[in-house]
Formats: sequence, C-alpha cells, structure tokens
Amino acid sequence: MAIRFDRPVSNAARFSRRFAAFALVLCLAALVGHRFAGLSTPYLVLVLLVSAGFALLGTLLAVAGLRSLWLTGAEGGLDALKALIYVALPLAIGGIAAERYFALPAIYDVSTDIVSAPDWLKTPNADQIWLKREPAVTPEDREKQLEAYPELTGRRYDGAIDRVLEAVKKVAKENGIRITRADGDSEPSPDLEKRPAKPQPDDAAVAEAPEAVPVPTPRPYDDDVAQLIRRANGVTLQGETRTLVLGLRFDIVIRLREEAETTFVDVRVASRYGPHDLGLSADIAENYLKALDSELLGIAGS
Repeated sequence: MAIRFDRPVSNAARFSRRFAAFALVLCLAALVGHRFAGLSTPYLVLVLLVSAGFALLGTLLAVAGLRSLWLTGAEGGLDALKALIYVALPLAIGGIAAERYFALPAIYDVSTDIVSAPDWLKTPNADQIWLKREPAVTPEDREKQLEAYPELTGRRYDGAIDRVLEAVKKVAKENGIRITRADGDSEPSPDLEKRPAKPQPDDAAVAEAPEAVPVPTPRPYDDDVAQLIRRANGVTLQGETRTLVLGLRFDIVIRLREEAETTFVDVRVASRYGPHDLGLSADIAENYLKALDSELLGIAGS
C-alpha cells in the first residue's frame, strides 16, 4: 500500500508575500505622487516609514517561511522568495535614510561661509506639518557642519565678477538649479536715447527757445554701469532644486563678491522640509562647486 506524505504549508511565507507586495506598492505610489503629483514631503516621509515597516514585517515572515521549508519541507518557498524581492526597494530607501540620519549631524542648512552665511533674498517658508524644526540656524549648527563637512568651503577665482557670474548661471542651469531671484545683477535703466522722443511742434507753431542749452557729456556704456554695480554690491542669486529620484526640494543661495582682482563664491543650501537633511544639502553644494571648478578650470584659487 502506497503511503502519501502531505507537505505542510507555511502561512508565514504566504503572508510575507502579501505584506511585501503592499509595502512595494505603497512605496512606489508615494515616490510617484511626490515627484509628479504634488504630494508634500512630510507626507512622503510618513508613507515611506509605513512602507518600511510593512517591508520589515514581510522580511521576518519570509525568513520564517524559509526556515519551515528547510526544517519540515513546508510549502511557501516561492512566496518567501518573491517577498524578499518585493521588499528590496522599501528597505533600501529606509536603510540608507536611517544610516545617514544616525551618522550625520541633525542640521538642515549648510553654508561655505559659517561665520557670515549668505542671506536669503526671500526666506523660504513651507508648512512643516509634523516635521517640526527650529526656524533659525544657530552657531551650534554651524559647528556641527564644520565638524561633519570640513572640506565644504568657498571658492576664489582669479577673474572678473562678470565672467564668473556667467559661469555660475551656466553651471546652475546644468545642475538643475532654477534661479528665482537675483540681487546686484539687474540691468541699468534705459538711457535717454532709447526713450520715446517728444512730439515735435507743427510747422505753424513757434517753438519756445530754451533758456540754457545743455552741454552734452559722455555717458557710460550699459556694460560699464552693470559692472560698477556688481563691484560695489556683489551679486546674490537665489534658486531652488530637487533631487533626481525622490524629488526632495532644496533652496540655494549663491553669493559672488569681487575682491581686488579676484571673485569669491559662497554657496548656501537648505532643505525645505524637516530638521535633518540626511547630508543632501552638503552633497548638493559640493557637487555644484566641483562643477563650477571644472567650468572655470585654470582660474580657481584657494
């Protein structure tokens, strides 16, 4: 008489696939909604935390299912394998974020000039919802930055401010930084020759003779006026950028100051949401300055 053995079924493996699939769908929906549908960053963080929690639960159940498969030959190995594949993305995002959160200082604003950081032309203001943070950057925050990112410093270029300004705008555009405000980079008002001429009197009318005829004086060129403005006050540009994958928003200020025959460039980057930028502000500033060095190769100084 033949004996048939019925294999046990691992419920843990079966539920692991369901929890893992839910975690993956939740993670993808949050990423797409934040990147393209206007989901606010605080809600993105909340949904990703929930997704990571379900992914962790799915992983534990998958491990239990594989253990049952090894010890008793229980069915469910394929479900457990699918679960481990599904949880890869949510756990990867959560793991990287957790590692940066605990390894890097809890700051959201970095500057290449920690003593006199460039001022915002318009202070960024966003509803933090549940990601509360201190509105002002303290000297202690700058000390944390100096300890964590000692190599984040400004750049001095042996060139005129106009030349450096052109490169600053070009590199900003290439790096996905949209300039929204500018100070010290405005063009002078149109000169008298470009203004509409006054209506001429009719032939029958008698024109009044002026009491004094003005003596013409040479006027400066528009480029010269703009250059004088820039040398006197410097140039400050404010813009915004987003990370490529997550679409996290950051505000940035670029300040140019002409000193003797050199131009000094400082950069300030701040996360728009949350008390911790996970080191992304420093990454954005460093990548921008490296690209600017490449663009102005040969005239960078210490």
